[in-house]
Order: sequence, then structure tokens, then C-alpha cells
Amino acid sequence: MVSKQQEISLRFQMKDSSSAIRDYKLYKAKAQLRKPISDATHTLHEISFLVLRLQLENGVIGESYLLSFQYSPNAIQGALKDILPEIKGYEANQTGKVFEKINELSEYFGKSGINRWAQAAVNIAMWDAWGKTVEQPIWKLLGTYKDKCPIYGSGGWLSYTIDELVGEVSGYAQRGFQAVKIKVGSPDWKTDVERLKQVRNAVGAQVNIMMDANQGMQLPAAIQLAKAANDLNIYWFEEPLHHQNFDGYQVLKNQTGISLAMGEREYDTQPLVQLIQRKALDIWQPDLLRIGGVEAWRQSAALAASFHLPVLPHYYKDYDVPLVCSIPNGVGVESFDWIDPLIDNPMVVKDGFATPHNRPGWGFNFLDEYLEEIK
Repeated sequence: MVSKQQEISLRFQMKDSSSAIRDYKLYKAKAQLRKPISDATHTLHEISFLVLRLQLENGVIGESYLLSFQYSPNAIQGALKDILPEIKGYEANQTGKVFEKINELSEYFGKSGINRWAQAAVNIAMWDAWGKTVEQPIWKLLGTYKDKCPIYGSGGWLSYTIDELVGEVSGYAQRGFQAVKIKVGSPDWKTDVERLKQVRNAVGAQVNIMMDANQGMQLPAAIQLAKAANDLNIYWFEEPLHHQNFDGYQVLKNQTGISLAMGEREYDTQPLVQLIQRKALDIWQPDLLRIGGVEAWRQSAALAASFHLPVLPHYYKDYDVPLVCSIPNGVGVESFDWIDPLIDNPMVVKDGFATPHNRPGWGFNFLDEYLEEIK
């Protein structure tokens, strides 16, 4: 007679032995967008996503998605189509081997940029497939430091009217968010100050306000805005300058003392090192897709931790909440609601905190009716 422990062991051995990648499919999905939205450097005409599904021999489907907007659809699809045939046969848990394989394939045209996005999409889907194979959520597989994490409401686009801006941040506050972030980088920095004042009046003194210039400012204007923001108790200033203007960030920090947040544009940790050396960074914001996937994200978080820097990643809340819950220096995540209507298990947000999905893998999947297959 087979004991319960033997049965469990046999079941996991069977799954492990049949977890090779057999096939893949690529899809596009779109969120609703009533009208274009703008920050200091971009105007977005669509909110779109590429969704990758990897099918294993055991029948498990591992899924990942990336935020694509309207940018370079042929390029990112091409990068994925180049590497996907090369990963067939790898086991779902062999994320490191596949990462190095894709590095080899990408060496000639470069490992960053489009190729890194594709590499990360594969990595995230493999983690999802492995979590589903062993029937565990990612945050439990990685080790748990916390069961929930703070979450802030993001948006505040420069294209918004004051009424639209106030309506959005007030809505976040009413939903229990304890922090909101808005866009800055208007042609005249004084316009940003007035918008920030309207936001402060709308949400009150108890809600933190952050500002994000999306690299759209020059140093003199960024200094003026940072100084003016002191009276409004702005929590941090994100990407005021070009992300490689390391000396500019040092000057901005030294002259204003404002907390600086950076990292979403980076494909490796060298900019993190440069900013640490200049004492010009207060919050590290890795983007899971740009940095290269789960292992690379966690490596960057560990580097930040060694210099006592908190981690608050960029955009991907349904991935970032489990990841932040698995590291000691994770302090929060960013929230957009864009994929919530498109997935089967939207993340629970309550009283300013997000709880990681408790289903196996990442804990959510895109609904088939919103997916258009890419051949």
C-alpha cells in the first residue's frame, strides 16, 4: 500500500519529469483607453500588451505579459519569435539555463533593449509554469518576508485637465491608497507646482504624493521644482533627468535634498552602481521586463539591499507584489488598473496594501476572449 507521503513524492516526480516546454503561443491584448494620455516625453495612443503562453509536456500553461503600448510591435514580436523555437525541450525550472541560452543567441545584436524584454517574458512564463507544476505560488517558492505590501496609485498624466487629475487622485484616496504619483515635466515647472498643490488639497496631508518627470526635465528646472515641492511634502522625485545623467542626479540631490527614485529604464545594475557611488539615489525601481526577469530582478534588489536602499519596482503589480514580498528591502509597488478587466483573478487591494495571489504560479491568467493570437 502506497503511503500519502509516497503518493505526493510520486506525483511531484511525475510532474517534474514531464515539465519540458513543448510549444508556445503569442497573443496581443488591449485595455480600454478613452483618449490619448501624455507624460513629459511620450503620448500614448493605446494600452496594449503582448501575452506569451508556454505549454509544457504535462499540460501546464505558463503565462507572462509585457506592456507594449503602440511601440515597435514588429520588433518585439520578432525578438520573441527568434528565441521561442530555441527553448523547446527545456524543463520549466531551468530558468537559468534558458537565460544563458538566450544570452548566447542575442550576443551579436545585443543583450539589452528588445532582446532583454523577450528574454524576460520567457523567464516570467517559465516561473509561472514551474509554480503551477509544483502547485505553489511564486512568493512561497522564493521565500516569504511579508504577506502583503504597500501599494500606491499611479497616473496623473500631464494631458489631464485639473478636474481629471483631481478626480483620479481622489478616487485612489477613496479606495484606501495611502500614496499617489502624478506626472510632472510641463514646459513651465510652475505649472507642475500648481498641479501638485491641487493634488495635495484633494488628498489631504495624510496621503503621500510622488512626482515623476519621465526623464523630461533639464537640471535647472528640476532644481527649481524640487525646491518648490518642499512646501508640499513631496515624498520622492522620479526620473527628473535623463537616466544616464548620473552627475546631474548628484547635483540635484546635493542642492535640494529631495529623495530620488530611479531604475525603470535599466537593463542591468551598472546605473545602480553609478548612482550609489554618487549618493544620488534613495529608491531603486527595477522594471521586471527590462532588467531581465525574476533572477535579475532579485539580484538587483540584493545589490540595493547591500547599500540599505529600498526597492519599489516599476509598473507590474501582479508580478511585483509576490517579488516584493520575497525580499527584505521591498517597500511597495506601483498600481495601474489596466489589466484588471482582462484577467481572471485581479489583485486584492485594501487599505493601501496589496496581497499576493494565492493560486499556483503568478496566480492569474489573461481571459481568452481578450486575446488575439499573433501568428
